[in-house]
Amino acid sequence: MLLKTAMNNSKSVPSGIVLFAKRPGLTSFSSLYTIKHALGTSKVGHTGTLDSFASGLLVVCVGAYTKLASRITDFDKKYEALIQFGSETDTLDPEGTVVKTAELPSVSAFTEALHVFTGTFDQTPPSFSAIHVEGKRASDMMREGLSVTIPPRKIEVYESTVLSLQTTSDNRVRQALVRFHVSKGTYIRSLARDIALHCHSAGYLAGLKRISVGRFCLEDAAGFDFLESSIDKDIYEQQMNLQIQRKLQSMNEDLAADCGFKILHLQPNHYDDFYNGRPLRMAFFEERIPVDDTGVQYAVLSHDDKFTGIIMREFGKLKYVFVVHH
Repeated sequence: MLLKTAMNNSKSVPSGIVLFAKRPGLTSFSSLYTIKHALGTSKVGHTGTLDSFASGLLVVCVGAYTKLASRITDFDKKYEALIQFGSETDTLDPEGTVVKTAELPSVSAFTEALHVFTGTFDQTPPSFSAIHVEGKRASDMMREGLSVTIPPRKIEVYESTVLSLQTTSDNRVRQALVRFHVSKGTYIRSLARDIALHCHSAGYLAGLKRISVGRFCLEDAAGFDFLESSIDKDIYEQQMNLQIQRKLQSMNEDLAADCGFKILHLQPNHYDDFYNGRPLRMAFFEERIPVDDTGVQYAVLSHDDKFTGIIMREFGKLKYVFVVHH
């Protein structure tokens, strides 16, 4: 039934990946409407939200590719983050209410804190987040005035690079623009809070731009040219429709490897067998599948490197996970 549904849906809607440059002031959910409208489908899913105040790269899966969303969510990410020192808000972003004030940190204290928060460590996510606690979103519980305790999680900050500092005459930091390269699950809002606390100060995330997700880069996204410029709404929508349609991309060997899939190539004389869901046989593929690869998933590419679907070996038999029609 899973295969039949995936195949039928794949015939009626486009499938692929869209890189989308989200503008600040929009939610990630509302940004998906632009893609749905451009491609004429409601079957879309992003691979990691951005807060409404933030901008940058959304990697959006369309059609059958929505089944790949969890794999792409696991990719590392890069951000440009603007940290405001001297106060902390309840949401740890510019949309919250100030709940704490403190002295500005010295440049040396800030530099030392960046070093401390590079590497692998436990991080406590913001109370205002989409994380579920006892079956409810933590942010919803906070707005209801309930107490929320979110356990820390292990994350990794691979690199922190200071892009610019705004300082006072006595060499204290008002704002810092930092590029962070981080693992999945990292909250930059929490990182800003913790860096400020380590400096014996207070801070929140005043601005955020996601510049990459794995090998995907913001510069390649639909709408990148409009990210920081004003443009007429009708012209914007028209241009975005064209860019999204043009930039819809498919899986390739490099992306499949990043997602943790092994690679198979479909023999040309077995295309119809595969697309019509006939029982899988080793003869369908150019490569051999080890008999002990139970549970391993394979990305299947056509002879001309078009992504055609995912299969796996289960209980000694090959089975379809889903098929993508072209």
